[in-house]
Amino acid sequence: MGQSESIISIKNLRKAFPTKDGEEVVVLHDVTFDVCRGETIIVMGGSGCGKSTLLNCLIGEYDVTSGQVLYKTKDMNESQDIVGLDERAMNRIRKRFGILFQSGALFNSMTLAENIALPLREHSYVDPSIIDIVVTLKLQQVHMLPHRDKMPSMLSGGQKKRAGLARATVLDPEILFYDEPSAGLDPVTSAAIDELIINLSKKLNVTSIVVTHEMDSAFRIADRMVMLDHGRVLKIGSRQEFEELRDTPHDQLKSKEDRLMNQFLNGHTTGPLTDAEGLSEFEKLLVPSEESTH
Repeated sequence: MGQSESIISIKNLRKAFPTKDGEEVVVLHDVTFDVCRGETIIVMGGSGCGKSTLLNCLIGEYDVTSGQVLYKTKDMNESQDIVGLDERAMNRIRKRFGILFQSGALFNSMTLAENIALPLREHSYVDPSIIDIVVTLKLQQVHMLPHRDKMPSMLSGGQKKRAGLARATVLDPEILFYDEPSAGLDPVTSAAIDELIINLSKKLNVTSIVVTHEMDSAFRIADRMVMLDHGRVLKIGSRQEFEELRDTPHDQLKSKEDRLMNQFLNGHTTGPLTDAEGLSEFEKLLVPSEESTH
């Protein structure tokens, strides 16, 4: 994987939401990192850390307060900033990526095959006979072909995720976004979905951005990982770097940032995430320790 070639570059991304009293709540603070072509990158952090907001900024669903989100797909001669793009221009870029939503987001009034065919009917000029062939191939890739004529209500949670993945890949995207792909699944089904993500990434040679707080899943599929806390990037690194941080004894970690991440990665109930009442996790990192004040 060529680490120098970025397909998405996020630069000083800031997102704030207005409140009823005219103030604003900043959810993302100067988030900066690159996504390399062909890699699987995990965006993780606790509830309310800004993961979903970041995802919505990357797919153009939320207007960005400031900063840049630069795409460089194969059909682009140079990087293009999606911030401020009109809907028509944004939709052209959206055709280059697919999204697996947390619920699967299937239309209940359509069969599985009709759900998967929908992007082809809406966004391509493929002959109807070819559409049926493509749908068959995509269902085979996710091991769902026997269920093609079923309605979504007849499918299990794992089957809906597989079906959603088939639909997300039907236009052969360069980039796949996953929103909590393991949410609501039992451990065995979750592991099966992870294997599917890994296999599809290799077969389709796509770039994958996965938003999750499920650590078992994250460590199975990641090439690199991004840790968010209260809208700030605490760490960007390889899976191996995060494995070392996770496995280091808590009392051997010197910085508050490392102790916070170690607690999150291990799911411990005590540590910087839960200590010191009254301060946000990021504010706690800014409070000098007793040792440094003496």
